[in-house]
Amino acid sequence: MKKGKINVETQNIFPIIKQFLYSDHEIFLRELVSNAVDATQKMKTLKTVGELNSDISKLKVEVILNKKSKTLTIRDNGIGMTDKELDKYINQIAFSGAEEFVNKYKDADKKNSIIGHFGLGFYSAFMVAKEVEIITKSQLPNSIPVKWICDGSPNYTMEKVKKKTKGTDVILHIADDSLEFLEKERISSILNKYCKFLPVKIKFGEKKELIDDPKGKKDKEGNLEKIEKISDNIINNTNPTWKKRPSNLKEEHYKSFYKELYPMEFADPLFHIHLNVDFPFNLTGILYFPKLKNNLEVQKNKINLYSNQVFITDNVENIVPEFLTLLHGVIDSPEIPLNVSRSYLQADSNVKKISKHITKKVADKLNQMFKKDRNDFENKWDDIKTFIEYGMLTEQQFFQKASEFALYKNTENEYYTLSEFIEKIKDNQKNKDGKIIVLYSHNTQEQHSFVKTARDKGYQVLSLGGPLVSHLISRIESENTDIQFTRVDADIIDKLIEKDDTNISKLSNKEEEKIQKMIEEIVDKEKFTVKIQSMDSNESPIIITQSEYMRRMKEQQELSGSGGMQMFGLIPESYNLDVNANHELISILLVEKSKKKRNELINQLLDLALLSQGMLKGEKLTSFISRSVSLIK
Repeated sequence: MKKGKINVETQNIFPIIKQFLYSDHEIFLRELVSNAVDATQKMKTLKTVGELNSDISKLKVEVILNKKSKTLTIRDNGIGMTDKELDKYINQIAFSGAEEFVNKYKDADKKNSIIGHFGLGFYSAFMVAKEVEIITKSQLPNSIPVKWICDGSPNYTMEKVKKKTKGTDVILHIADDSLEFLEKERISSILNKYCKFLPVKIKFGEKKELIDDPKGKKDKEGNLEKIEKISDNIINNTNPTWKKRPSNLKEEHYKSFYKELYPMEFADPLFHIHLNVDFPFNLTGILYFPKLKNNLEVQKNKINLYSNQVFITDNVENIVPEFLTLLHGVIDSPEIPLNVSRSYLQADSNVKKISKHITKKVADKLNQMFKKDRNDFENKWDDIKTFIEYGMLTEQQFFQKASEFALYKNTENEYYTLSEFIEKIKDNQKNKDGKIIVLYSHNTQEQHSFVKTARDKGYQVLSLGGPLVSHLISRIESENTDIQFTRVDADIIDKLIEKDDTNISKLSNKEEEKIQKMIEEIVDKEKFTVKIQSMDSNESPIIITQSEYMRRMKEQQELSGSGGMQMFGLIPESYNLDVNANHELISILLVEKSKKKRNELINQLLDLALLSQGMLKGEKLTSFISRSVSLIK
């Protein structure tokens, strides 16, 4: 037996490891299973280069739970270690001291980089174990099995033992403060999270008892040898869909894999992108386009990030472009380090290259779909437009590419790219200053009267709904200075697209001032600004509009969650009350002698305007109905 101390200068490294490695101790199982998988993968490599003659057809990793002995064993039949290798890889750790260690890695985000920085995957075992054993036998010819034991101090023992099978057993004697890791359901959930797609069979079972060897093998005394009876099952898919060649897959394969990833998702994805790159970096994966809801936060964190089929995280925000976090699926690359902090990943040059490449692949796929079958693309548009708009807002590279396939639907349910739509309206919807005015409605039903007025003038109106519209059109305007978006209820139609030929008011300046004063005596002046307008006599007597600029600013603040400006009164809820100077009912106000009747008519006209905007509610709506009935009588 050999006794010694692990090569660290501090005498108390293991409590530090236990406290500072990871905030979530469950990660130990990923580390140990990953090490075991690496040991089996090395077998494949040696076999390929002709340095190994062993059978590699039955490589596997077993996770064995023994509640009675309070142990958890990770067993592999991989490369194994000699005593010299064990000493080299396990006993040699270079730390300069506990105090420096703690000071350097006290920040929460840096904790996650410790294992990767120091190669401490194995030592994560001491986060949950009071003692760890390694029993290993190398695949090298005539190797002698060796056992290593450490109780969580720098002291260890190594001795020669008997071991029939080649490979390594790592036996964790679970500490009293970590007994949760002796529960079958807990271990099963961790394996399902981190090891679901590892490339070697992972078996998980609970050790029940020793039974007679069914093969009839006997010991020296002539008794049947005892073997472990373990209830086990394979918990992983060793060859997931994203690792297969796209040419060998059909649509049902992709849908089946989607269900495997998201068993609680009931709707099929709209379509997918299969990533398969081997130069200038290695990248595989499948990204799915789900039907998006308006609540963007609900959609995020559905992409699983893997490194060589080992799960890293499902929180890929700031690692991939933000708009891609709305997609579902898998990204796998050995270029992504397994054990590093998120801040490291964000700064890593390979991660940045991968991020740019995925953005390009997504844009190329959408453009390809648009060109290949435009009708099908148009049918999918309403379900994917939020994703594309989000990408256009947050990623300059994507914004430029999306101009080729981003669609805009008019009120007649016809789809155009922006360049197609501008070509259609450029002559008729150019104002006197030379700007092309793109009229739009956020809800064609609610704004039906405004849409109809515009259509009667021969103008085209886009139907632009959703939470991102205000930001998107501002972005488009910044890129195209000769285009201006204006919602149909932002002003009267002749002011939305001002031409040189304007309507002339039938009223004198004095009469207009008199009408304005009458109405201002009745309306809430803090909420409504009364404006006498020269409109077509066939238009409504009073129209309620809202400044495009003020409304857009308010919408953008609400979406970004910064309600502070409105709280301080900089963006109040304000509207224009546009009075049609050329409507005969407005002229009647000037000749009506009874103030009571005049006010009754003004209130009726105001309520009609409010009703058309969906703003007449509660007590005011009740009064309007009662007044309308009286007028009819």
